[in-house]
Amino acid sequence: MLLKFIIAIAVCVVISYLMGSFNSAIVTVRIMKGEDIRNFGSGNAGLTNTLRCFGKLPALFTLIGDLLKGIIAVLICKLICSLMGIGIGPENDVYFIGYIAGLCAVIGHIFPIYYGFKGGKGVLVGVSVFIVIDPIVFGILILIFALILAVSRYVSLSSIIATELCPVVTFLVRYYIENETLNLSILYAVMTLPICAIIILMHRSNMARLRNGTENRFSFHKREK
Repeated sequence: MLLKFIIAIAVCVVISYLMGSFNSAIVTVRIMKGEDIRNFGSGNAGLTNTLRCFGKLPALFTLIGDLLKGIIAVLICKLICSLMGIGIGPENDVYFIGYIAGLCAVIGHIFPIYYGFKGGKGVLVGVSVFIVIDPIVFGILILIFALILAVSRYVSLSSIIATELCPVVTFLVRYYIENETLNLSILYAVMTLPICAIIILMHRSNMARLRNGTENRFSFHKREK
């Protein structure tokens, strides 16, 4: 049983990383504009930089692609574990694999093997896994993000605050709304920490600019190149 568990986790880790390594911003901008998004704006291969530098349509495809790869990675990994009968706890719960798949997809997005290990910051991919794992947590995090963005107009600040609150929201939703056991609720909250930590770590430069007052505010208008 232990060997089967290790094999299932290893397969899920590889699949999630490879799916995460597919960068929607790089592919979209290259196909639609013939350019490398990493050579423009902030140099970040993500949604915000795509919107700022190339406009709404490329940004839309980037958004869809980043959300889908996180969703698909989690669904595939849950299916693998279900078929192999791999879970945790007395109820053989397979939700745990969603957090592992999400973490590996985020790592793939940030350090993509297909693009010289230079990708985006992982926010969209990180939040997308909650569409499958826990839609209520997803909705609350999106609401927090939207409220902070509406007030501050800083995408980075909104992303950081929503990410920091993710473990707390996960625990509260699991325990008080979905009536999970205390142990599972704590476990799921703890399992969000690696995803949150790596996303916040990738925002170090944004935090420095926020402190210095030089961070770019959000706008729906693309910048002139």
